[in-house]
Amino acid sequence: MRTPVTALSSAPIEAGVFQRVVELDRDDLGERRDVTASGMVHWAPIRDPGMRGRMAQLAAWVEETDPAALVVDVSVEIAVFARLLGVPVIVVAMPGTRDDSPHQLAYGLADAIIAPWPGAVRAPDWLRPHLHKTTFTGGISRFAGRIRSSDDAERSDVLVMTGSGGTRISEEAVEACRSAYPDMTWRFAGGPDSWLPDPWPAMCNAGVVVGNSGQNTVADLAVAARPAIVIPEDRPFGEQRAVAEMQRVLQLATVASAWPETAAWPALCAAAAQTPRSAGRGGKQKGPLSAPQM
Repeated sequence: MRTPVTALSSAPIEAGVFQRVVELDRDDLGERRDVTASGMVHWAPIRDPGMRGRMAQLAAWVEETDPAALVVDVSVEIAVFARLLGVPVIVVAMPGTRDDSPHQLAYGLADAIIAPWPGAVRAPDWLRPHLHKTTFTGGISRFAGRIRSSDDAERSDVLVMTGSGGTRISEEAVEACRSAYPDMTWRFAGGPDSWLPDPWPAMCNAGVVVGNSGQNTVADLAVAARPAIVIPEDRPFGEQRAVAEMQRVLQLATVASAWPETAAWPALCAAAAQTPRSAGRGGKQKGPLSAPQM
């Protein structure tokens, strides 16, 4: 039996994915006064009409639908407010160091916690008090179950992907590599001019995929089973660096602390091709770059 699901977000959501979408007011456009309420929450600016409006929208939706539960990804404030409305709350735990009071408040009041990584790899101290209600799901990818694509038009030796959350990876850096290694096909997917609404074919047909270590990216790479080089960005609570460390421990990707020097790419790509993830698709693969061609 399929359960009808409503999505509540201020971000655009593709039509048809959920039964209903409630577009919430933005809460980041007004004055930013005492946004943490003296450190008790993460984001609750005083006298912000957007914050007031989105909470009113949430309360109206709860009154109208009497939901069985609310899944909250990152908002401590939404989790607390929903629980005060009497709604069971499922909180998604995030990697990084989450021992601060607001996060612990959300985890403490949650009826259940989802941790989207393997519990055998990482069960951090700050999550241990809540393990009795935590389910470790492993990575969650939108591409799970999708048939692998084989399309010559999508082939590249190195695919560099960036997400929408901000990155230090630039198209200019990729162009420098393209010039240094003219025998290789370098493809950049990201930013306003090179964004791919559906990166699945490009990922499946890349020799090596390079990207940041956000949870969505690494989960998608796991499904695509391509050799990968991940470069963690600085994020609150050290989120991407924690994810990159899990990738390193599991030997699922080669980790670079920053965009590599041009001469370092052959060794990095060769290392990426030797990971167990790569070997799982018909044996170890030869790295796409065997020597610098300067």
